[in-house]
Amino acid sequence: MKIAKTAPDALKLLWKEKVFLKPKDIKTIEVELERQGYNFVDKNLMMAVRGARFLTRKGEKGKYLYVQKHPYIEGA
Repeated sequence: MKIAKTAPDALKLLWKEKVFLKPKDIKTIEVELERQGYNFVDKNLMMAVRGARFLTRKGEKGKYLYVQKHPYIEGA
């Protein structure tokens, strides 16, 4: 099992596990990361989610949902 040291790496692990097949809000993403033992500062997590090239944001301000743009491919 790979261990993530940064928020972007942890998001990639969730992507690999197909967590983002259905849209998730930031709180749900945070809970999923906590379930796996990760606790990132809110600001770091938000920056990682916004910068994740494999995610797209839907919704309106304050109610954003994040969903994958394409499936995870090993080595990508």
